[in-house]
Amino acid sequence: MKVKHIVERVMNAVFFLCGIVSIAAVLLITLYMIIAGLPAIKEIGLFDFLFGTVWQSTAADPKFGILPFIMTSIWGTIGAVIIGVPIGLFTAIFLAKMAPPKVAAVVHPAVELLAGIPSVVYGLIGMMVLVPAIMNIFDLKSGSCLLAAILVLAVMILPGIISVSETALKAVPKEYEEASLGLGATWTETVFKVSVPAAKSGIAAGIVLGVGRAVGEAMAVIMVAGNVANMPGLFKSVRFLTTAIASEMSYAADGSLQRNALFSIGLVLFCFIMIINGVLGLVLKKGEKK
Repeated sequence: MKVKHIVERVMNAVFFLCGIVSIAAVLLITLYMIIAGLPAIKEIGLFDFLFGTVWQSTAADPKFGILPFIMTSIWGTIGAVIIGVPIGLFTAIFLAKMAPPKVAAVVHPAVELLAGIPSVVYGLIGMMVLVPAIMNIFDLKSGSCLLAAILVLAVMILPGIISVSETALKAVPKEYEEASLGLGATWTETVFKVSVPAAKSGIAAGIVLGVGRAVGEAMAVIMVAGNVANMPGLFKSVRFLTTAIASEMSYAADGSLQRNALFSIGLVLFCFIMIINGVLGLVLKKGEKK
């Protein structure tokens, strides 16, 4: 008994330490982003920085307006979620509740493969296949646009949504479904009216994971979106918050206003993700109370 008690105390200490490390990491990142991002915002002006529509960081008279980046990130994320969430959810329902075992055995490795493909490969395929296709279909001068970025992001968020949603659906107690079937409901009605509502917390977690990847993706987006600081338009070359940082950080001089402004973009992106997670968390809690 003493050995078991000692092992239990040691494991509790290990778990506690891991929790403290995680919290400390978040706090340190938050503190660093605030310290690194505020100086440029103070120098440029909060209103001019957030609502300025012109980004010319290397001009003789530089301008640092990031409203095009913010709006592009918002519309790009919304577009990816609108396309990716229904496809991912229906795929998870199919795999968890309706697919024959042989079919599921084929689809599962495909989903896992999607999760393991590097971002640069998504970007490369999008640049070589999707961008020319959009250019030809819509008769554009360039297919590198917001639409291409939305489609690539929609594919990239699928693995997380499918995996988490499928796990949540499989965790629904069989008694719920058996009771529904016993009352005369069909299997499809049972899945959509009993299983899906019972697994909504897990499904919402998968959606949050997908949104986080859509907001934070840079490499694939920079290869298909055109990387031009325009206000968002479906067929216009655009630049996201993440790609703005990735495209200029390599040549921004240390201590320059340009470099500090890029850190400020990182702070805005950090706040953007925190707000999204907070809003989704509140919606989820309200749903659970109901």
